[in-house]
Amino acid sequence: MPNLLAIPFKKTYPIDIKEAARQYIFDHGGAHPDEFKGDIKAWQDLRKDGVGGVVHQNRVDAALLYHAQLVSILTKLPADIQLSIAYAPVFNPSAVPITLRNLIFERASVLFNLASLYSRIAAAEDRSTSDGIKRAASNYQQAAGTLSFMHSSVLPKLIYSPDDEEKPLDLSNDFVKALEWLMLAQAQECTWQLAKLSQYKNSLIAKIAAGASSLYRSAAATIREALPPIKQILPTDWLPHIEAKEHHFSAVAEYRESMVEYEASRYGFELGRLGKAQMDAQKAYDIARRGKIATPVLQDVQSLLETVRNSEVRAQRDNDLIYHHDVPSPSALPAIQATRLVSPTVPKALINPASVLGNRHPLFGELVGWGAREAINIYNDRKQNLIKEKIVDFAQELQDQADEELRKLNLPSALEALERPVGLPPSLLRKAEEVRLEDGPAKIVASIEDVQRLAHQDLAILEEALDILDSEASEDEAARKDVPLNRLKSHEANVELIEKSARYRSILNQAAASDESVRQKWDEWEESITELTLDEATLEASIPSSTVSSAARATPQGKQTRQHARALRVKLEDLDTLSRDRDQIVHRARSLAAADDIQPRILKASSGFERLAEVQAEMFEDVSDEQLAKFDKFLVEMAEIERKQKEILEEIQNKNKEFLDSRREDPVVKEREHALQSLDLAYFKYREITRNLDEGFKFYNDLAGILMQYKEVCKNWSLQRNQEIHALTRSFQSMDVRDGDSVAGTPKKTHPSTSPTPTSGPARKQPLGKSSLGLPAINSSEWDFEEISLPPGPKDRGK
Repeated sequence: MPNLLAIPFKKTYPIDIKEAARQYIFDHGGAHPDEFKGDIKAWQDLRKDGVGGVVHQNRVDAALLYHAQLVSILTKLPADIQLSIAYAPVFNPSAVPITLRNLIFERASVLFNLASLYSRIAAAEDRSTSDGIKRAASNYQQAAGTLSFMHSSVLPKLIYSPDDEEKPLDLSNDFVKALEWLMLAQAQECTWQLAKLSQYKNSLIAKIAAGASSLYRSAAATIREALPPIKQILPTDWLPHIEAKEHHFSAVAEYRESMVEYEASRYGFELGRLGKAQMDAQKAYDIARRGKIATPVLQDVQSLLETVRNSEVRAQRDNDLIYHHDVPSPSALPAIQATRLVSPTVPKALINPASVLGNRHPLFGELVGWGAREAINIYNDRKQNLIKEKIVDFAQELQDQADEELRKLNLPSALEALERPVGLPPSLLRKAEEVRLEDGPAKIVASIEDVQRLAHQDLAILEEALDILDSEASEDEAARKDVPLNRLKSHEANVELIEKSARYRSILNQAAASDESVRQKWDEWEESITELTLDEATLEASIPSSTVSSAARATPQGKQTRQHARALRVKLEDLDTLSRDRDQIVHRARSLAAADDIQPRILKASSGFERLAEVQAEMFEDVSDEQLAKFDKFLVEMAEIERKQKEILEEIQNKNKEFLDSRREDPVVKEREHALQSLDLAYFKYREITRNLDEGFKFYNDLAGILMQYKEVCKNWSLQRNQEIHALTRSFQSMDVRDGDSVAGTPKKTHPSTSPTPTSGPARKQPLGKSSLGLPAINSSEWDFEEISLPPGPKDRGK
């Protein structure tokens, strides 16, 4: 079993390159997928041998070639072409693989497996010979170089999307860096082994061992301090193995340095070095034993520990008996200068992928690179945004500003009204047609009659309910003359019903007042609303005209008005001319944009980059800026249009003020404005009245339902009271019959005068509101109609 570690391969699975590549080329490549059938087939074949899994020297070339073609592919395709790529975690090949849609993930995994391949080839070398040691050291350095290249050049580009649920920890920066330190440490260990085999001086061997210890220390520290943590994905014996190696080579360095001290007759320093070596060797042994690391490593540490102990015993005896030198403390011993004879060796094929391809055809070489295509798309987006935002939208904004200003000034309508009849405003015509189609006056009259009829019906229902209560009160009063009744009188028992009727009568009175205000409003506006039902010609004839009459033209005021009107129309014509110029600028800009094509310039620029160079869209910024500069002239012209429009609008405001001032005292204009305002207000009054009547109609209908329930409650209450009277009457009649029979059969006794009662017990006063027959109390909680919410009061309907 070897005493060095080898990185396992990341297990991968077949992927559907063909479908994803064809679909992307069809959608975004600007070419037909059939043109690249050979490239897609070659990609599939290269992947079979290039992703690792077999330990053989020729698989190094296969991996380097596949990596070079991946570099070529990534110059033509983006990282995400919707190709799902799956790799299992490096130390758990049976686990669920992590699947990402990212060609950078594929490239990083290929490099990881290439580093793994170098490490496994190195581990397989026979290190019993100097040539085998050299080959192992070389492969470990190339594994470290591959990981270093991956860490610096590939992992920064491996950007995960928010949709990626899992991220491969074995491709994290700290994990890759820890493996790089480990590979360098093992390469340094090989050089130490070669130095020992070649019998180098003890001082040099000590420095080489110190270098190996420092590299193992860096690997262990990176693992322990990694964020996110990576210790849990390593086999349980890896970190103890690395820590044991760190202390083992520290002990070796001190042991070799003690031999240097012995040769220099510095026996006290020799003992100090041996004591320090024994402490490190003991730490290495303890870690190795607890960590259950590989037996060869444990045996190496144990052998070193025994050797150091034996040497220390010998040196201590000699110093005690012969030399008597002082032994310095471990902290007083000079540190051993570490010498590193290894460094990461990045394979040339990684630095220059084109050298691997040679005369081979780069995959998708004829396809326009995605960086160039992205640059073209970015330019077209910038161009369209410039045309839209700074020319088209800006032109529309200027037009809107001009239209809004003219609308505020009522132009050119004010001028047209001066020179020719302009008819009625379209909004007024629409409102008049609406009233005419609805036959407004007749509708209002009919609605008033309907509301009044409903009001009378509601009042009649209330009166019927009160008649029921009056009838019950009369019956109660008549019954009391014949039979003594131990219950509340009607006017006491029906208090709440009477209060409720008073509330309903108050509501009806308020509604009547509201109805009267609506009728008064109709009487006030009937004539104006009726005028809205006239046909358009008749309605227009009833409105004073705003044109300047021949007599008015002859007056000084009329001449001045015409003069101001002509000056104002000239400015409006200048504004129209400016608007046509602005539209022409927009048309020219759009035509130039439609004919503009930056693709030839982008392709020419991209051809100047090195072969397999990773082309980014940012590399074409200067070309895009030069191409967009041709639209600057339109921006200048639009700025000039804005300046002129601002000046013209200011002049129009001034001229319009002069024009209006000259017409302000014209009585005809005032009369027309008053007539139009009156008709417009008549329409809103029409809508208000109809709305009031609709609300009244609904109000009386809802109230009728409530009053019917109230009437039903009164009827039921009256019926219960009548039934109670009949029951009491029958009870008294029965008592009279029994008293007659008693008189006939027994002597007559004298009794105090008492009122007859239906029970043998003493009479008990009934609680207020409760009948002697247990009838329900008259309270609001037992009125069914109380659960029905009343409609809004009528007090606001007439306003």
